[in-house]
Amino acid sequence: MMENKREIIRAKNSGFCYGVKRAIDIANEEVEKHDAEGGRRIYSAGPLIHNDIVTDELASKGLSIIRDLSEASSGDTVIIRSHGQTKAFYEEAEKRNINIIDATCPNVTHIHELVRDAEAEGKNVIIVGDRNHAEVIGISGWCTHAKVVGTPEEADLVEEDNLYVVAQTTIRKELFDSCVSVFTEKGKKTDVKNTICNATTIRQQSCMETAKNVEMMIVIGGRESSNSRKLYDIANKYCDKAYFIENLKDLPLKEVEKCNKIGVAAGASTPESVIEEVIANMSEIITEMNSMLDFMDDIDKSLRLPRSGEIVNGKVLQATEKEVIVNLGCKKDGIIPKDEVTMEEGQKLTDLFKEGDEIQAKVIRTDDGEIILSKKKLEINEHWDEVAEALENKSTLSVKIVRAVNGGVIAAYKEVSGFIPMSQLSDKYVESADEFIGQTLDVKVNRVDKMKGRAVFSHKVVLAEERAAKIAEIWGKLNVGDIVEGTVMRFTDYGAFVDIGGIDGLLHISEISWGKLKHPQEVLEIGQKINVIILQMNEEKGKISLGYKQNQPEPWTVINEKYEVGQTVEGKVVQIKEYGAFVELEPGLDGLVHISEVAHKRVTNIADEISVGQDVQAQILEIDVDRKRISLSLKACIEAPVAEEAPAAEEAADAE
Repeated sequence: MMENKREIIRAKNSGFCYGVKRAIDIANEEVEKHDAEGGRRIYSAGPLIHNDIVTDELASKGLSIIRDLSEASSGDTVIIRSHGQTKAFYEEAEKRNINIIDATCPNVTHIHELVRDAEAEGKNVIIVGDRNHAEVIGISGWCTHAKVVGTPEEADLVEEDNLYVVAQTTIRKELFDSCVSVFTEKGKKTDVKNTICNATTIRQQSCMETAKNVEMMIVIGGRESSNSRKLYDIANKYCDKAYFIENLKDLPLKEVEKCNKIGVAAGASTPESVIEEVIANMSEIITEMNSMLDFMDDIDKSLRLPRSGEIVNGKVLQATEKEVIVNLGCKKDGIIPKDEVTMEEGQKLTDLFKEGDEIQAKVIRTDDGEIILSKKKLEINEHWDEVAEALENKSTLSVKIVRAVNGGVIAAYKEVSGFIPMSQLSDKYVESADEFIGQTLDVKVNRVDKMKGRAVFSHKVVLAEERAAKIAEIWGKLNVGDIVEGTVMRFTDYGAFVDIGGIDGLLHISEISWGKLKHPQEVLEIGQKINVIILQMNEEKGKISLGYKQNQPEPWTVINEKYEVGQTVEGKVVQIKEYGAFVELEPGLDGLVHISEVAHKRVTNIADEISVGQDVQAQILEIDVDRKRISLSLKACIEAPVAEEAPAAEEAADAE
């Protein structure tokens, strides 16, 4: 009888919580910006999250980890992780002139404010949590005399009254409630603030419900992650087989194959990519196991007769000119038609087969009440050898997609049929396998079991290798100083990313125009084709810096070709100061109109005469190339008003 089908159940709310995702997004943006701008170093105050995969990836991008501010220098940037820091940390950073990027979880920041205000009101702050956890250390640093309790026994030792109780965001609610109960039962005046993160509570509840309904529970998270360890404790309490793993290599594959129903939960610091990789690997195993169960069921349905494709041994009962009858040791004899035997010209079946000969053949059909065998099909053993060799040599095979099945497709390599899981059909998400039916794809061989007639292929691996080769080829062709065509793909506040043939390069906002820009979209559009120059290349980090303004000469280098003293020019007022106004003649070239050159009258407030954004005409008074300064006059382009002569002046003229 067929066994139950296997399945994987993922607990709800697994993976990054809001605070952790926010911290990682901030870090990635700051690292990218820092790399684009260059200059001072950038750090995180302790590991950004308790997951080596994420911290290693950030380290490869240039984000180093420090334990103390003394490791940073004046002008450097330090990111505060989601756990938060003490008040003293911020004060020391300000003294050391260190730039702080605050990625503290908003929930944790709220606790900082609560304990600070509570102590100011004369209350005794109690923090329920792990006193060695970074979050708890940070919270304690926002008040003077906070006490940390981690168990009801420690809560019983608290002697103070008028308590203000908060919680580490990731602790179990049962622990928090039990500690609070100790205070209330002793009659202490207690103001309780349940600051456990709602996402933590939901994640733990979902883990518990999942663990109760599965045979095995897999908890994915960093070894140093407090919330991941708590999830494992819950899983271990409600499921006999619970495993705590950091990534795919820790997955107990042999145990997975033994279980029909497997649950998966993940801590708040576990990347989605790690969760998906673990589930995909288990899904592949389970899909293969389910396929095997289907196969066993088919055998039962065929009343134990040899199945199509099976290689059988038998003894020749009779050979004629048209066919060979073979005893297979089951309810029916097998028949080898003449067309299924490879013979030289002039040969007959009776020449090759004699009664009593022991032979081997392959079942090609079991319908119409007959078992039809083939000697020719045995040659496909060579095809299996080719598949096995491709696995060993990691070479590529071309297969044809035959049909869709549950979880993937069946693909044929010559006479060998293999399985391609849905996740291995493409390097993108595949909603339906139907579009692949009839296509020929290049694949890598993941697994081969010749005895069981099973092979597993992957097209995704081939696509990944092709992309890696294409990117490597592109890198090999590019050099600093090359001018290439690119397509504007997306904007950020600090620049634009441009696709230059399969690789994205950063066009920093300062490299777009010789003038000052507030946003790249002032000059560029998404999808626009532009020529850019390669300014810097870092293949190890996979980063390329581009320039666009270099397509035009820097205005000051050709100023004498376009401008001269006495020339009347047009421009736009871009800035107004007390002493004058700056007029942009072209991007990167501004001239100063001194307050005395604004009008023919005495001007005390320039804004009364002109405004930012106004188009004006001006005369060039002076060009100082060395100091890169242009002096302009507005009044030189305005006709001076005719002054009325005073009566005294007229009398004086008459007297002469």
